Amino acid sequence: MSIPQQVTKTHATGNDFVVYADPEGRFEPTPDEVRFLDDRHFGIGGDGVIRLAHPEDVSDLTPEQVAECRESGTEWFMDYRNADGSLAQMCGNGTRAITLFAYDRGYASGDAFRLGTRAGVKILTSLDDDERLGHNVFRVEMGAWKRGELDAFDVTIPGTPGSARGTYVDMGNPHVVAVLEDGKATLPAVEDLDLVTKPVVAPVLESDQNVEFVRIDSMDAEAGEGTATMRVNERGCGETLSCGTGLCATAVTLRAKTGIDHWTITVRGGVLRIDVSDTDVKLTGSATLVGDITLL
Repeated sequence: MSIPQQVTKTHATGNDFVVYADPEGRFEPTPDEVRFLDDRHFGIGGDGVIRLAHPEDVSDLTPEQVAECRESGTEWFMDYRNADGSLAQMCGNGTRAITLFAYDRGYASGDAFRLGTRAGVKILTSLDDDERLGHNVFRVEMGAWKRGELDAFDVTIPGTPGSARGTYVDMGNPHVVAVLEDGKATLPAVEDLDLVTKPVVAPVLESDQNVEFVRIDSMDAEAGEGTATMRVNERGCGETLSCGTGLCATAVTLRAKTGIDHWTITVRGGVLRIDVSDTDVKLTGSATLVGDITLL
């Protein structure tokens, strides 16, 4: 077995993970082990597995990626795997979950923590508890974003009548965001969607993508604030209660459609804050340690 006997269950607004530290670089998981750990019936259950390791102990990283971590003073890397065993470039909620774990286990200290990911180094800042966002709140500097043409994709759900127009956003991983009440969508309301079934995006992208469905709930143009509700089907694990990069992609799309930079978005797992500028996105939300588990 290439995973340690002791692992920890975590979640960040319901996006749940099995995590463990590997400071000696001995426990890189196999796809079968990831699928076992994340199985909700025969394993522990999770949307992904996160190994906290030193960058040079992550076998798929290029020398350039390892050098980026070292040159920026980043000691720890988030080696994230989707529930189906595939590698993932980035997971915004996962960064908060593994950072809380790193603080709890003594691998991180101070107010800010540099964390390597396959989408570059991210900086997380520990904040006070927030009445709306919850306990153990972290702000993640998610970095640069890239957006395609607005509404360039057709989004459908097999077995569900109707369609919506979607916008491509690259957050280090690919997303297509569909805003449902913009006059172009004929899909059911956000709450009524069947997201167990994987959405279909046309034209087909070169790589599989996460798909977000969004409803705008309120806008205050003078204050530059908006609220919205989102659901997401994530590649590699299906519908999840929250998706950090998906929330960022959603806010980028809503900004392009409305001119509003700051969004509070409700997902099935909780509430998060997203702040968008021309150069980057910041994601703020809570994280939770559920418990330690000893594998037999």
